Amino acid sequence: MKTDDLIAALSADAPAQQTAPRRAFAVAIVTGALIAGATFLLTLGPRRDFMSAIHTLRFDFKFVVTLALAATAVLVARDMARPEVRRSRWRPLLLLAPVLLVLAVAAEMVALPSDLWMPRLIGHNMRFCTTMIPVFSIGPLALMLWALRRGAPQHPMRAGAIAGLVAGGIGATFYAAHCFDDSPLFVATWYTLAIAFVSVAGALLGRKLLRW
Repeated sequence: MKTDDLIAALSADAPAQQTAPRRAFAVAIVTGALIAGATFLLTLGPRRDFMSAIHTLRFDFKFVVTLALAATAVLVARDMARPEVRRSRWRPLLLLAPVLLVLAVAAEMVALPSDLWMPRLIGHNMRFCTTMIPVFSIGPLALMLWALRRGAPQHPMRAGAIAGLVAGGIGATFYAAHCFDDSPLFVATWYTLAIAFVSVAGALLGRKLLRW
């Protein structure tokens, strides 16, 4: 059977099959977040000044970016699990988090004198950041790949990469609650690097695990 014929056959059964993947994604997101949250509480926990930090714009903005990434990537991942979908209609929304981050970086560079740009970019815990975000993303990534396996992605590697964006967004959200480096310059550099690592890992795993 040709690939197109197989896709057509799977698509014919799609209405009856879509409920299971939708439930799988719901389970993956909730359970993955719980695992990441438990890992976070057992290892780091919130920063000492968390209750006062939540009233500051830079601190809150970190969560806007990470949650926007996770939410938009979930929409794309759900579409990619369906064999008849060649390109998700939600793909343009993946630009939301990067655009917000670029605007925030521009605003930060206007607000700060240039001699503070590099110190804010480097921050205090860049190595810790790029280590712990992937650690917190392990559970969500495993569960997102499991949810995608309940479907039939046409592009396993791309689907795995999107799963990595979801997981990285979740992992970064928890790490942000501990991180004292609130500057968009830091977030744009080190959060992005850590999430990109998770996405690449997802792509490589997806190539192996999501074939059908």
